[in-house]
Amino acid sequence: MTDTDISSSNTFDRDMELDRLENVARDILQQAARKGGTQAEVSAHSSQGLAVTVRMGEVDILEHTRDSGIGLTVYKGRSKGHASCADLSEGSIRECVERAIDIASFTQEDSSNGLAEADQLASEFPDLDLWHPSVLDAEAAINRALEIEAAGRSDQRITNSEGASVEAGFGISVYGNSHGFIGRNSGTRYSQNCVLIAGAGENMQRDYSWDSARRLEDLEDAEKTGAEAAHRTIRRLGARKIDTAEMPVLMTPEVARGVIGHLIGAVSGSALYRNASFLKDSAGQQLFPEWLLITERPHLIRGQGSASFDSDGVATRDRNLVDAGVLTGYVLSTYSARRLGLETTANAGGMRNVTLEPGGEGSDSPIKSIDHGLLVTEVMGQGVSMVTGDYSRGAAGFVIENGELVYPVEEVTIASNLRDMFAGIRLAGADIDLRGNIRTGSILIDRMMVAGQ
Repeated sequence: MTDTDISSSNTFDRDMELDRLENVARDILQQAARKGGTQAEVSAHSSQGLAVTVRMGEVDILEHTRDSGIGLTVYKGRSKGHASCADLSEGSIRECVERAIDIASFTQEDSSNGLAEADQLASEFPDLDLWHPSVLDAEAAINRALEIEAAGRSDQRITNSEGASVEAGFGISVYGNSHGFIGRNSGTRYSQNCVLIAGAGENMQRDYSWDSARRLEDLEDAEKTGAEAAHRTIRRLGARKIDTAEMPVLMTPEVARGVIGHLIGAVSGSALYRNASFLKDSAGQQLFPEWLLITERPHLIRGQGSASFDSDGVATRDRNLVDAGVLTGYVLSTYSARRLGLETTANAGGMRNVTLEPGGEGSDSPIKSIDHGLLVTEVMGQGVSMVTGDYSRGAAGFVIENGELVYPVEEVTIASNLRDMFAGIRLAGADIDLRGNIRTGSILIDRMMVAGQ
Protein backbone atom coordinates (compact mmCIF):
# COMPACT_ATOMS: atom_id res chain seq x y z
CA MET A 1 0.00 0.00 0.00
CA THR A 2 1.29 3.45 -0.89
CA ASP A 3 0.23 6.41 1.23
CA THR A 4 0.59 10.10 0.50
CA ASP A 5 3.24 11.75 2.67
CA ILE A 6 1.49 14.17 5.01
CA SER A 7 4.36 16.63 4.83
CA SER A 8 5.04 16.72 1.11
CA SER A 9 3.75 15.54 -2.24
CA ASN A 10 6.08 12.52 -2.19
CA THR A 11 4.80 9.05 -1.53
CA PHE A 12 5.60 6.92 1.50
CA ASP A 13 5.06 3.19 1.68
CA ARG A 14 4.24 2.44 5.30
CA ASP A 15 4.34 -1.34 4.97
CA MET A 16 7.68 -1.27 3.18
CA GLU A 17 9.14 0.93 5.92
CA LEU A 18 7.77 -1.33 8.63
CA ASP A 19 9.31 -4.33 6.88
CA ARG A 20 12.64 -2.51 6.70
CA LEU A 21 12.59 -1.64 10.40
CA GLU A 22 11.58 -5.18 11.30
CA ASN A 23 14.51 -6.57 9.33
CA VAL A 24 16.83 -4.12 11.09
CA ALA A 25 15.45 -5.18 14.48
CA ARG A 26 15.84 -8.89 13.76
CA ASP A 27 19.40 -8.39 12.54
CA ILE A 28 20.34 -6.42 15.66
CA LEU A 29 18.93 -9.12 17.95
CA GLN A 30 20.94 -11.76 16.11
CA GLN A 31 24.12 -9.69 16.37
CA ALA A 32 23.57 -9.16 20.11
CA ALA A 33 23.14 -12.91 20.65
CA ARG A 34 26.29 -13.73 18.68
CA LYS A 35 28.30 -11.30 20.78
CA GLY A 36 27.27 -12.86 24.08
CA GLY A 37 24.03 -11.16 25.06
CA THR A 38 21.78 -13.55 26.97
CA GLN A 39 18.73 -11.34 26.26
CA ALA A 40 18.14 -8.24 24.15
CA GLU A 41 15.41 -5.86 23.09
CA VAL A 42 15.42 -3.24 20.38
CA SER A 43 13.17 -0.42 19.21
CA ALA A 44 13.57 0.97 15.69
CA HIS A 45 11.65 4.03 14.61
CA SER A 46 11.10 6.34 11.67
CA SER A 47 9.14 9.60 11.56
CA GLN A 48 8.41 12.57 9.33
CA GLY A 49 6.67 15.83 10.00
CA LEU A 50 5.83 19.37 9.01
CA ALA A 51 5.48 22.35 11.36
CA VAL A 52 4.38 25.86 10.39
CA THR A 53 4.01 28.99 12.53
CA VAL A 54 2.74 32.32 11.29
CA ARG A 55 2.75 35.57 13.26
CA MET A 56 1.00 38.81 12.39
CA GLY A 57 0.14 37.48 8.94
CA GLU A 58 3.69 36.44 8.04
CA VAL A 59 5.42 33.04 8.03
CA ASP A 60 7.62 32.84 11.11
CA ILE A 61 8.71 29.18 11.14
CA LEU A 62 8.60 26.45 8.50
CA GLU A 63 10.15 23.10 9.41
CA HIS A 64 10.27 19.75 7.68
CA THR A 65 11.54 16.98 9.95
CA ARG A 66 12.71 13.48 9.19
CA ASP A 67 14.12 11.17 11.83
CA SER A 68 15.04 7.54 12.35
CA GLY A 69 17.01 5.56 14.87
CA ILE A 70 17.33 2.57 17.13
CA GLY A 71 17.56 1.96 20.84
CA LEU A 72 19.12 -1.32 21.97
CA THR A 73 19.22 -2.88 25.42
CA VAL A 74 21.39 -5.95 25.97
CA TYR A 75 21.46 -8.13 29.08
CA LYS A 76 24.37 -10.31 30.10
CA GLY A 77 22.86 -12.26 32.92
CA ARG A 78 21.30 -9.53 35.06
CA SER A 79 23.71 -6.83 33.89
CA LYS A 80 22.33 -4.29 31.45
CA GLY A 81 23.81 -2.20 28.66
CA HIS A 82 21.99 0.34 26.53
CA ALA A 83 23.06 2.17 23.38
CA SER A 84 21.31 4.11 20.64
CA CYS A 85 22.06 5.63 17.27
CA ALA A 86 20.29 7.73 14.66
CA ASP A 87 22.01 6.11 11.70
CA LEU A 88 20.66 2.81 10.37
CA SER A 89 23.72 1.99 8.27
CA GLU A 90 25.35 -1.39 8.83
CA GLY A 91 28.47 0.13 10.35
CA SER A 92 26.57 2.29 12.84
CA ILE A 93 24.34 -0.61 13.86
CA ARG A 94 27.33 -2.87 14.41
CA GLU A 95 29.02 -0.22 16.55
CA CYS A 96 25.80 0.31 18.53
CA VAL A 97 25.57 -3.41 19.34
CA GLU A 98 29.20 -3.48 20.43
CA ARG A 99 28.71 -0.48 22.72
CA ALA A 100 25.68 -2.06 24.39
CA ILE A 101 27.57 -5.34 24.91
CA ASP A 102 30.56 -3.48 26.37
CA ILE A 103 28.38 -1.52 28.79
CA ALA A 104 26.61 -4.69 29.94
CA SER A 105 30.01 -6.26 30.61
CA PHE A 106 30.88 -3.60 33.19
CA THR A 107 27.60 -2.68 34.87
CA GLN A 108 26.50 -4.12 38.19
CA GLU A 109 23.90 -6.87 38.20
CA ASP A 110 20.34 -6.00 39.14
CA SER A 111 18.00 -8.90 39.89
CA SER A 112 15.07 -6.92 38.43
CA ASN A 113 16.68 -6.56 35.00
CA GLY A 114 15.53 -8.60 32.03
CA LEU A 115 12.77 -8.96 29.51
CA ALA A 116 9.13 -9.42 30.36
CA GLU A 117 8.04 -13.04 30.61
CA ALA A 118 7.26 -14.56 27.23
CA ASP A 119 3.67 -15.44 28.16
CA GLN A 120 2.97 -11.77 29.00
CA LEU A 121 3.80 -10.51 25.52
CA ALA A 122 1.11 -9.39 23.10
CA SER A 123 -0.16 -12.02 20.67
CA GLU A 124 -3.02 -10.05 19.12
CA PHE A 125 -2.62 -6.77 17.27
CA PRO A 126 -6.03 -5.25 16.48
CA ASP A 127 -6.30 -2.38 14.02
CA LEU A 128 -6.79 0.68 16.24
CA ASP A 129 -7.35 3.02 13.26
CA LEU A 130 -4.35 5.25 14.02
CA TRP A 131 -2.97 5.68 10.50
CA HIS A 132 -4.53 8.48 8.44
CA PRO A 133 -2.01 10.14 6.11
CA SER A 134 -3.38 13.18 4.27
CA VAL A 135 -2.03 15.65 1.77
CA LEU A 136 -0.82 18.66 3.78
CA ASP A 137 2.06 20.38 2.03
CA ALA A 138 3.76 23.55 3.24
CA GLU A 139 1.45 25.88 1.30
CA ALA A 140 -1.70 24.24 2.66
CA ALA A 141 -0.34 24.30 6.24
CA ILE A 142 0.63 27.98 5.93
CA ASN A 143 -2.81 28.89 4.59
CA ARG A 144 -4.50 27.03 7.44
CA ALA A 145 -2.33 28.79 10.03
CA LEU A 146 -3.07 32.17 8.43
CA GLU A 147 -6.80 31.42 8.62
CA ILE A 148 -6.51 30.56 12.30
CA GLU A 149 -4.64 33.74 13.18
CA ALA A 150 -6.85 35.96 11.01
CA ALA A 151 -9.96 34.65 12.77
CA GLY A 152 -8.40 35.40 16.13
CA ARG A 153 -7.22 38.90 15.19
CA SER A 154 -10.56 39.91 13.65
CA ASP A 155 -11.68 41.30 17.02
CA GLN A 156 -10.23 44.80 17.52
CA ARG A 157 -9.58 44.09 21.20
CA ILE A 158 -6.84 41.64 20.11
CA THR A 159 -3.75 43.83 19.96
CA ASN A 160 -0.98 41.33 19.24
CA SER A 161 -0.31 37.71 18.40
CA GLU A 162 2.27 35.16 19.47
CA GLY A 163 1.33 33.17 16.39
CA ALA A 164 -0.76 30.36 15.01
CA SER A 165 0.77 26.95 14.31
CA VAL A 166 -0.15 23.86 12.33
CA GLU A 167 1.70 20.58 12.68
CA ALA A 168 1.39 17.23 10.92
CA GLY A 169 3.44 14.13 11.50
CA PHE A 170 3.58 10.38 11.44
CA GLY A 171 5.60 7.85 13.36
CA ILE A 172 6.42 4.23 12.62
CA SER A 173 8.16 1.87 15.01
CA VAL A 174 9.04 -1.77 15.53
CA TYR A 175 9.83 -3.33 18.91
CA GLY A 176 11.45 -6.76 19.11
CA ASN A 177 13.13 -8.89 21.73
CA SER A 178 14.98 -12.16 22.01
CA HIS A 179 11.83 -14.06 23.04
CA GLY A 180 11.00 -13.86 19.33
CA PHE A 181 8.48 -11.07 19.81
CA ILE A 182 8.03 -8.47 17.07
CA GLY A 183 5.46 -5.69 17.40
CA ARG A 184 4.75 -2.98 14.81
CA ASN A 185 3.16 0.43 15.40
CA SER A 186 2.23 3.32 13.13
CA GLY A 187 0.23 6.47 13.66
CA THR A 188 -0.50 9.96 12.39
CA ARG A 189 -1.16 13.11 14.37
CA TYR A 190 -2.35 16.59 13.41
CA SER A 191 -2.58 19.68 15.60
CA GLN A 192 -3.19 23.40 15.46
CA ASN A 193 -3.06 26.23 17.99
CA CYS A 194 -3.27 29.99 18.33
CA VAL A 195 -1.88 32.31 21.04
CA LEU A 196 -3.19 35.89 21.23
CA ILE A 197 -2.74 39.03 23.31
CA ALA A 198 -5.44 41.57 24.19
CA GLY A 199 -5.29 45.00 25.80
CA ALA A 200 -2.36 47.34 26.25
CA GLY A 201 0.06 48.58 28.90
CA GLU A 202 -0.54 47.04 32.30
CA ASN A 203 -3.90 45.64 31.19
CA MET A 204 -2.57 43.01 28.78
CA GLN A 205 -3.80 39.44 28.77
CA ARG A 206 -2.69 36.33 26.90
CA ASP A 207 -4.53 33.08 26.18
CA TYR A 208 -4.75 30.35 23.57
CA SER A 209 -6.77 27.57 21.98
CA TRP A 210 -5.74 24.35 20.28
CA ASP A 211 -6.91 21.07 18.81
CA SER A 212 -5.35 17.68 18.04
CA ALA A 213 -6.54 14.60 16.14
CA ARG A 214 -5.38 11.43 14.43
CA ARG A 215 -7.12 12.45 11.18
CA LEU A 216 -6.72 15.83 9.50
CA GLU A 217 -10.45 15.99 8.79
CA ASP A 218 -11.19 15.55 12.51
CA LEU A 219 -9.47 18.82 13.40
CA GLU A 220 -11.93 21.60 14.15
CA ASP A 221 -12.29 24.37 11.59
CA ALA A 222 -9.38 26.80 11.46
CA GLU A 223 -11.66 29.74 12.20
CA LYS A 224 -13.00 28.06 15.35
CA THR A 225 -9.54 27.69 16.89
CA GLY A 226 -8.73 31.34 16.20
CA ALA A 227 -12.08 32.61 17.43
CA GLU A 228 -11.86 30.54 20.63
CA ALA A 229 -8.34 31.86 21.32
CA ALA A 230 -9.69 35.41 20.95
CA HIS A 231 -12.68 34.69 23.20
CA ARG A 232 -10.50 33.23 25.94
CA THR A 233 -8.05 36.12 25.75
CA ILE A 234 -10.63 38.91 25.74
CA ARG A 235 -12.61 37.53 28.67
CA ARG A 236 -9.50 37.88 30.85
CA LEU A 237 -9.35 41.67 30.38
CA GLY A 238 -9.85 43.56 33.61
CA ALA A 239 -8.53 40.71 35.78
CA ARG A 240 -8.01 41.60 39.42
CA LYS A 241 -6.83 40.05 42.66
CA ILE A 242 -9.17 38.68 45.31
CA ASP A 243 -9.03 38.42 49.08
CA THR A 244 -7.48 35.32 50.61
CA ALA A 245 -10.07 32.73 51.62
CA GLU A 246 -10.99 29.06 51.56
CA MET A 247 -13.51 28.24 48.85
CA PRO A 248 -14.61 25.60 46.33
CA VAL A 249 -12.33 25.45 43.28
CA LEU A 250 -13.57 24.29 39.89
CA MET A 251 -10.80 23.31 37.48
CA THR A 252 -11.37 23.35 33.71
CA PRO A 253 -10.55 20.11 31.85
CA GLU A 254 -7.13 21.48 30.80
CA VAL A 255 -6.20 22.08 34.46
CA ALA A 256 -7.94 18.96 35.77
CA ARG A 257 -5.80 16.88 33.40
CA GLY A 258 -2.77 17.90 35.44
CA VAL A 259 -4.34 16.72 38.70
CA ILE A 260 -5.04 13.29 37.23
CA GLY A 261 -1.46 13.31 35.91
CA HIS A 262 -0.19 13.87 39.47
CA LEU A 263 -2.16 10.81 40.60
CA ILE A 264 -0.61 8.69 37.86
CA GLY A 265 2.86 9.96 38.69
CA ALA A 266 2.39 9.18 42.38
CA VAL A 267 1.30 5.57 41.74
CA SER A 268 3.95 4.88 39.07
CA GLY A 269 6.43 2.17 39.91
CA SER A 270 9.56 4.32 39.62
CA ALA A 271 8.26 6.75 42.28
CA LEU A 272 7.15 3.90 44.53
CA TYR A 273 10.36 1.87 44.58
CA ARG A 274 12.39 5.07 45.17
CA ASN A 275 10.15 5.90 48.18
CA ALA A 276 9.38 9.20 46.45
CA SER A 277 5.58 9.07 46.52
CA PHE A 278 2.98 10.16 49.07
CA LEU A 279 0.81 7.26 47.83
CA LYS A 280 3.25 4.46 48.63
CA ASP A 281 1.34 1.45 50.06
CA SER A 282 -2.00 3.06 49.12
CA ALA A 283 -3.36 0.32 46.85
CA GLY A 284 -6.76 -0.77 48.12
CA GLN A 285 -7.37 2.50 49.96
CA GLN A 286 -10.38 4.78 49.52
CA LEU A 287 -8.75 7.92 48.11
CA PHE A 288 -11.75 9.42 46.29
CA PRO A 289 -15.53 9.66 46.76
CA GLU A 290 -17.39 6.38 46.21
CA TRP A 291 -18.87 7.46 42.86
CA LEU A 292 -15.51 8.21 41.24
CA LEU A 293 -14.15 5.99 38.45
CA ILE A 294 -10.89 6.36 36.50
CA THR A 295 -10.42 3.93 33.62
CA GLU A 296 -7.63 2.99 31.24
CA ARG A 297 -8.75 1.88 27.77
CA PRO A 298 -5.64 1.27 25.61
CA HIS A 299 -7.57 -0.15 22.64
CA LEU A 300 -9.83 2.82 21.90
CA ILE A 301 -10.28 3.32 18.18
CA ARG A 302 -8.29 6.37 17.05
CA GLY A 303 -7.36 7.16 20.67
CA GLN A 304 -4.50 9.52 21.35
CA GLY A 305 -2.72 6.91 23.51
CA SER A 306 -3.95 3.67 21.94
CA ALA A 307 -1.54 0.74 21.65
CA SER A 308 -1.83 -3.05 21.72
CA PHE A 309 1.42 -3.51 23.66
CA ASP A 310 3.56 -1.43 26.00
CA SER A 311 7.24 -0.51 25.70
CA ASP A 312 8.19 -3.95 27.06
CA GLY A 313 6.00 -5.74 24.50
CA VAL A 314 3.48 -6.72 27.19
CA ALA A 315 -0.13 -6.93 25.99
CA THR A 316 -2.12 -3.89 27.11
CA ARG A 317 -5.54 -4.36 28.66
CA ASP A 318 -8.48 -2.44 30.03
CA ARG A 319 -8.41 -1.66 33.73
CA ASN A 320 -10.00 0.60 36.33
CA LEU A 321 -7.23 2.46 38.14
CA VAL A 322 -9.77 3.88 40.58
CA ASP A 323 -13.05 2.04 41.13
CA ALA A 324 -15.75 3.27 43.53
CA GLY A 325 -13.14 5.71 44.80
CA VAL A 326 -10.64 2.98 45.68
CA LEU A 327 -7.13 2.89 44.19
CA THR A 328 -7.07 -0.63 42.71
CA GLY A 329 -3.33 -0.88 42.03
CA TYR A 330 -0.26 0.82 40.63
CA VAL A 331 1.17 1.75 37.22
CA LEU A 332 4.02 -0.68 36.60
CA SER A 333 6.52 -1.70 33.96
CA THR A 334 8.26 -5.06 34.04
CA TYR A 335 11.27 -3.62 35.87
CA SER A 336 9.36 -1.57 38.46
CA ALA A 337 7.02 -4.48 39.14
CA ARG A 338 9.97 -6.73 39.93
CA ARG A 339 11.47 -4.10 42.20
CA LEU A 340 8.19 -4.03 44.14
CA GLY A 341 7.58 -7.79 44.07
CA LEU A 342 4.46 -7.33 41.92
CA GLU A 343 3.27 -8.10 38.38
CA THR A 344 3.55 -5.68 35.48
CA THR A 345 0.39 -3.76 34.65
CA ALA A 346 1.50 -3.32 31.01
CA ASN A 347 2.35 0.32 31.62
CA ALA A 348 5.95 0.55 30.46
CA GLY A 349 5.89 3.92 28.74
CA GLY A 350 2.89 5.13 30.75
CA MET A 351 -0.88 4.71 30.86
CA ARG A 352 -3.02 4.90 27.73
CA ASN A 353 -6.33 6.70 27.24
CA VAL A 354 -6.98 7.43 30.90
CA THR A 355 -10.53 8.70 31.50
CA LEU A 356 -12.10 10.29 34.55
CA GLU A 357 -15.71 9.26 34.09
CA PRO A 358 -18.38 11.93 34.81
CA GLY A 359 -20.05 11.73 38.19
CA GLY A 360 -21.21 13.60 41.26
CA GLU A 361 -24.14 15.97 41.68
CA GLY A 362 -24.05 18.76 39.09
CA SER A 363 -21.72 17.05 36.65
CA ASP A 364 -23.80 18.23 33.66
CA SER A 365 -23.45 21.93 34.64
CA PRO A 366 -20.44 22.29 36.93
CA ILE A 367 -20.47 26.11 37.18
CA LYS A 368 -24.20 26.18 37.99
CA SER A 369 -23.58 23.99 41.05
CA ILE A 370 -21.41 26.63 42.79
CA ASP A 371 -22.77 29.46 44.95
CA HIS A 372 -19.38 31.07 45.58
CA GLY A 373 -16.03 29.81 44.35
CA LEU A 374 -13.24 30.07 41.84
CA LEU A 375 -13.03 28.71 38.30
CA VAL A 376 -9.35 28.01 37.53
CA THR A 377 -8.51 28.16 33.83
CA GLU A 378 -4.71 28.24 34.12
CA VAL A 379 -2.07 27.16 36.64
CA MET A 380 1.60 28.00 36.66
CA GLY A 381 4.72 27.17 38.63
CA GLN A 382 6.09 23.85 39.86
CA GLY A 383 4.75 23.80 43.41
CA VAL A 384 3.74 20.14 43.63
CA SER A 385 5.61 17.64 45.80
CA MET A 386 5.18 13.98 44.90
CA VAL A 387 6.87 13.05 48.20
CA THR A 388 4.43 14.86 50.50
CA GLY A 389 1.50 15.55 48.19
CA ASP A 390 1.63 19.26 48.96
CA TYR A 391 0.08 21.32 46.15
CA SER A 392 0.62 25.05 45.61
CA ARG A 393 0.27 26.62 42.16
CA GLY A 394 -0.14 30.11 40.79
CA ALA A 395 -3.52 30.44 39.12
CA ALA A 396 -5.81 32.59 37.02
CA GLY A 397 -9.49 32.26 36.31
CA PHE A 398 -12.89 33.68 37.30
CA VAL A 399 -14.87 34.28 40.45
CA ILE A 400 -18.16 32.35 40.48
CA GLU A 401 -21.23 33.77 42.22
CA ASN A 402 -24.62 32.05 42.20
CA GLY A 403 -23.64 29.76 39.35
CA GLU A 404 -22.33 32.55 37.09
CA LEU A 405 -18.89 33.85 36.14
CA VAL A 406 -18.71 37.44 37.45
CA TYR A 407 -15.15 38.72 36.85
CA PRO A 408 -11.66 37.47 35.95
CA VAL A 409 -8.89 37.11 38.54
CA GLU A 410 -5.13 36.73 38.34
CA GLU A 411 -2.07 36.53 40.59
CA VAL A 412 -3.65 34.13 43.05
CA THR A 413 -2.31 30.91 44.52
CA ILE A 414 -4.37 27.77 45.10
CA ALA A 415 -3.05 25.42 47.77
CA SER A 416 -3.94 22.13 49.46
CA ASN A 417 -2.65 18.58 49.67
CA LEU A 418 -3.33 16.12 46.85
CA ARG A 419 -4.79 13.54 49.27
CA ASP A 420 -7.26 16.14 50.52
CA MET A 421 -7.98 17.27 46.96
CA PHE A 422 -8.71 13.70 45.81
CA ALA A 423 -11.02 13.06 48.76
CA GLY A 424 -12.70 16.44 48.27
CA ILE A 425 -13.70 16.07 44.62
CA ARG A 426 -17.39 16.95 44.57
CA LEU A 427 -18.02 16.32 40.88
CA ALA A 428 -16.34 15.25 37.65
CA GLY A 429 -17.89 17.14 34.76
CA ALA A 430 -19.43 15.68 31.63
CA ASP A 431 -17.46 18.26 29.56
CA ILE A 432 -14.74 15.69 28.82
CA ASP A 433 -11.78 16.92 26.76
CA LEU A 434 -10.81 14.09 24.39
CA ARG A 435 -7.76 15.79 22.85
CA GLY A 436 -5.12 14.16 25.06
CA ASN A 437 -4.07 10.85 26.54
CA ILE A 438 -5.68 11.91 29.85
CA ARG A 439 -9.37 12.48 29.16
CA THR A 440 -11.28 14.43 31.79
CA GLY A 441 -13.97 17.01 32.26
CA SER A 442 -13.96 19.76 34.87
CA ILE A 443 -13.41 18.75 38.48
CA LEU A 444 -14.82 20.57 41.49
CA ILE A 445 -12.82 20.38 44.72
CA ASP A 446 -14.95 21.28 47.70
CA ARG A 447 -12.35 23.42 49.46
CA MET A 448 -8.91 24.85 48.75
CA MET A 449 -6.99 27.82 50.13
CA VAL A 450 -7.05 30.63 47.60
CA ALA A 451 -4.37 33.19 48.44
CA GLY A 452 -4.86 36.62 46.94
CA GLN A 453 -4.21 40.06 48.38
